[in-house]
Amino acid sequence: MKKVHIFNAGPCKLPQPAIEAGIEALKDFKGTGMSVIEISHRTKEWESIMDETVALWKELYNIPEGYHVLFLGGGASTQFCYVPFNLLNKKAAYLDTGVWAHKAMKEAKLFGEVEVVASSESTTYNHIPKGWTIPTDADYFHITTNNTIYGTEIKEDIDSPVTLVADMSSDFMSRPVDVKKYGLIYGGAQKNVGPAGVTVVIVREDILGKVNRTLPTMIDYRTHIKGGSMFNTPPVFPIFIMHETMKWIKAQGGLEAIQKMNIEKANLLYNEIDNNPMFKGTVIDKADRSLMNVCFVMEDKYKEKEADFLAFSKECGMAGLKGHRSVGGFRASIYNACTMEDVQALVACMQEFAKKNA
Repeated sequence: MKKVHIFNAGPCKLPQPAIEAGIEALKDFKGTGMSVIEISHRTKEWESIMDETVALWKELYNIPEGYHVLFLGGGASTQFCYVPFNLLNKKAAYLDTGVWAHKAMKEAKLFGEVEVVASSESTTYNHIPKGWTIPTDADYFHITTNNTIYGTEIKEDIDSPVTLVADMSSDFMSRPVDVKKYGLIYGGAQKNVGPAGVTVVIVREDILGKVNRTLPTMIDYRTHIKGGSMFNTPPVFPIFIMHETMKWIKAQGGLEAIQKMNIEKANLLYNEIDNNPMFKGTVIDKADRSLMNVCFVMEDKYKEKEADFLAFSKECGMAGLKGHRSVGGFRASIYNACTMEDVQALVACMQEFAKKNA
């Protein structure tokens, strides 16, 4: 089988041990004689997976008392309305750093006033806005920590005077996080922590139950806290793969080790982009460069070579390098499971292309 180096933005590359465990569980889950997608979610065998997965999240993120880890359906996009439904009474504040932040703001406007503290839309989201102030009269402040389309990332945990809410879909479990600074963290699993189909929510219970509206049962976080994420049938297979992925993260040495590997991979690739005569990065401030999604384009004088490079990269075994349709160019998503070998192969591909074309 041809070696493929996967740089897809999501669904993306997952750890091979998690995939192998998933294959075995599809055949026979824990010796039950049933597949993991056939067994009842009310059995002790499945409940142990749920409990262990929650415990791994709490251990790896050092989640304090008072927080709950929930596994829900609907993707992070559904959380765009869950969050204001549960938290917005009068006004919410949002930092506009990209398409997903913009979509989250749009949903929040259905429930109350939305104040945009800052936006980088006018420059096609090529940087994280600086110098903004969080309004102290907001019910919460929402950020999108990593912007997959544009390749920017907030790499620090912000001190907020109001409840801090973060969409961490594309940099979940890529670095240690000071969870106690957040009231709510959410994200789709299909980047660093599993396949599409399960959404993770980490919520501090004391921020709930304070809105004036009546909440539909399924949209009330307290329903899922009480039900242990099993008020209705959970997405069992995505959760199982997430369980195995979390075990893999722990086996790598935890989030400190994962962060170190991610920095090394990103530095190698950004260094090539900065020094290769045919390419240039799209994020103007190097401090804002994402460790997860490396976005770049051809230098202006080589713009006509873009399609040629994509074709050449495929010949070299690269998958998923085409940039998002809204911005073009190239994007290498180097999530946790992407290896240094993958990045080295991409760098060698870029160097070979420049040797033949520059």
